[in-house]
Amino acid sequence: MKWAQIRPEHGTTTAVCLLDERVFAFNRTLDDMVAEGELNVIHSLGDVENAGGKELHADWNELPFTRLLTRPGKILCVGLNFTDHAEEVGAPLPEYPTIFTKYSNALIGPGEDIQLPAESNKIDWEVELCAVIGASTRRVSPEDARASILGYTILNDISVRDWQGRTSEWFQGKNWDRSTPFGPAIVTADSLDPAEGLSMQCSVDGVLRQNGTTANMIFSAEEVISYISTFMTLEPGDLVALGTPAGVGLSLRPRQWLSDGQTVTCTIEGIGTLANTCRAES
Repeated sequence: MKWAQIRPEHGTTTAVCLLDERVFAFNRTLDDMVAEGELNVIHSLGDVENAGGKELHADWNELPFTRLLTRPGKILCVGLNFTDHAEEVGAPLPEYPTIFTKYSNALIGPGEDIQLPAESNKIDWEVELCAVIGASTRRVSPEDARASILGYTILNDISVRDWQGRTSEWFQGKNWDRSTPFGPAIVTADSLDPAEGLSMQCSVDGVLRQNGTTANMIFSAEEVISYISTFMTLEPGDLVALGTPAGVGLSLRPRQWLSDGQTVTCTIEGIGTLANTCRAES
């Protein structure tokens, strides 16, 4: 099942789902439904109807998608979590997940412009699989962490590389305003398994830059969530971005960076495509 959020031009923001090629809309936002745990118990047509879903006779791919979650409580990211990416940047494989944080000021939705800051011209792309937490989670095993995952979406971890490299902490290169696209949909965990090796691509103006697979993740989603839950409680709607495969601009020779007007397109098998155009900050 797929879930998303739409905002018609003259309407209100509304949760929608795709079930058996049929589109249903709800009279609530996806934020509210995730926070209240409603998505955890909607699996069938009967569940959709009991939750108030009304069928929209529309093409899912033509819907006016907007940001999935407006202000997730926590956005946690894993660095160097793909073997091929660690190799391309010359880093040893980590013994533990390398965790850094983002804040909601950085997030944008599908189709929104990536804001390129005036302070840098070394701005990079990173297609990432992102787990969406569906239940309060603390001190769980990797096996039990699977039940905590509501589903998966796409996150483009745009990185301001010169600022990221100023210190040993990456935070300042990862949190620029309106720099991190995510979406367009959440695919529920019961219909998507990263362990099977989902293909991941990122292209810039149609030129393929990253072409990887989740089979190359060092730490699985369950292992990452178990690790994080050891020291903090994860709550419904929290995001956990799981790292990027090889092909980032930092590792190309000569290095390649994003510029005004370029379009970055990220695709993950089973989820869909996330496309955003870069605009220089005025």
